[in-house]
Amino acid sequence: MNIALLLWAAWGGMAISNHPADAVRLNQLGYEPQQEKVATVNEGEVREFAVVDATTGSRVLTGKPAYTASSAWSDKIRTVLDFSSVTTPGRYLLVVNGDSVAFEVRKRVLAPLADAALKSFYYQRTATPIEERYAGQWHRPAGHPDDRVLVHPSAAGPKREAGTVIASSKGWYDAGDYNKYIVNSAFSIGLMEAVYCLFPDYFAAQRVNIPESDNHTPDLLDEMYDNLSWMLTMQDPDDGGVYHKLTTPSFEGFITPAECRQPRYVVRKSVTAALDFAASLAKASSLFARFEQDYPGFARQALEAAERAYSWAEANPRAFYRQEQLNRQYQPPVTTGTYGDGNADDEFFWAATELYLATGKPAYRERVTTCMPTAFAPPSWGGTAGLGVFAWLRTELKPTSQDRARTTEDRALVKTLKNMLLDYADKAVRGADRSPFHAPYGNDPKDFFWGSLAERCATQGSSLVYAYLLTGERRYLTNAHRDMDYLLGRNATGYCYVTGFGTKSPLRPHHRLSASDGIDAPIPGFLVGGPNPGQSDGAVYPSRLPDESYTDVEGSYASNEIAINWSAALVSLASSLDALSARH
Repeated sequence: MNIALLLWAAWGGMAISNHPADAVRLNQLGYEPQQEKVATVNEGEVREFAVVDATTGSRVLTGKPAYTASSAWSDKIRTVLDFSSVTTPGRYLLVVNGDSVAFEVRKRVLAPLADAALKSFYYQRTATPIEERYAGQWHRPAGHPDDRVLVHPSAAGPKREAGTVIASSKGWYDAGDYNKYIVNSAFSIGLMEAVYCLFPDYFAAQRVNIPESDNHTPDLLDEMYDNLSWMLTMQDPDDGGVYHKLTTPSFEGFITPAECRQPRYVVRKSVTAALDFAASLAKASSLFARFEQDYPGFARQALEAAERAYSWAEANPRAFYRQEQLNRQYQPPVTTGTYGDGNADDEFFWAATELYLATGKPAYRERVTTCMPTAFAPPSWGGTAGLGVFAWLRTELKPTSQDRARTTEDRALVKTLKNMLLDYADKAVRGADRSPFHAPYGNDPKDFFWGSLAERCATQGSSLVYAYLLTGERRYLTNAHRDMDYLLGRNATGYCYVTGFGTKSPLRPHHRLSASDGIDAPIPGFLVGGPNPGQSDGAVYPSRLPDESYTDVEGSYASNEIAINWSAALVSLASSLDALSARH
């Protein structure tokens, strides 16, 4: 008896189709056996649903909808289905209104995603060949050696005049473009350092097939080192300041790295670049101290560079990067990404925290007190205080000789920051289990903006993981999984927002490497920015609704670009959830 007849019999004779039902939204990668399993029907009345074993055709569950929920900004009413009682590993079909959608139940279901998210950084490397044995069909020659980078007039100093040629090799392309930005690179490093500290054994066992996979260092740290070694070249050896970015004057077209011809410059030193540099390298100094065999001397070099950069920032607290102002003063004008910021309190808090935890010096601790946040917010490149909070909370979760609360005052500070994070977490999860997509993210129009899938959804999920680890309360972990479910398909568009994964994922991201390589499939493992009601890129969008303002076209940099900070947010959440599942 063929599968179609088996399914027909299992559903009591009602004809059903074995194709994805576009109205049914669920996690397209699958579910852990004991994980909550929920789907949302985006349209149409639902009176009953069934779950069918895809191998045998037998019906394993018949159920009624859990609830219906209305949209806060449209007349749409969604129906939520709960099939959490399906715990036996296997392949299944969720049958709703005569249509069916496949899903899988298995252990470590997020492991391939966590690996691919980390591997995405390898594809972004500059100045090194991306080899076929590591990259498969996405191999390419080395791009942008950056061995002849010019000092822009805005970055000139007493010992490096404008036009001076310097070498600033390695590092990651920042996003869909070919430039390298210290603020975003350091922030991305910070997110990955934070998750490594939570689950070092998990990362010690992870191998993602990069050139360094056979050494003594975890692949996550190996990949980070490629970028950290570039960051060190961005520090002015004369005064310790840090150039804001390495860039062409304007964005390159959608061409391969080898076809790029614009000169590349280091531009203006900035306080935010110096502080993010200091924070990420201070933490790197403690993480890499154990891996001297592979990276001799790096831990010491990183800490020295971090302290010099911090000293420069203290001496230049108002040195913000203001591109339009600089373009009125210097030639050539620079029109690439700004990563501009007019407040450095959050960067000071993060940097002073990491330097204090690395050195124990009282001056850093004093600065922590003056720059403390008054409330917790998930970390973002423009709001790095959350990374400082994570660092302090590590002292409770993972106390080590380098990471510990040293005094009674330190322990009181940790308690205050813990309460801030738990207050945020409680507010985030409130009402999630009655929302249209059964998630804490996506229920407010303010949840959607440029890069929101990473900087509001994924980082929220990672913050909820911290809440779970601090309290043991399962509701926080459940809601972190719900945020992941949203990213992977249970959302208003029905997209799994990670390239190369799921049954409906982005095929045309705003990514020059993917667009210029002559391969139909995009490079896998990248989280796109996602719905952005600003729609500022001139692309045609299917809807003006906040959670539907997404279009899978190459030109949509506002909704369909990729970026290393978004990849780092995906690494953080996917790896955390996979590491926790591996423990059970």
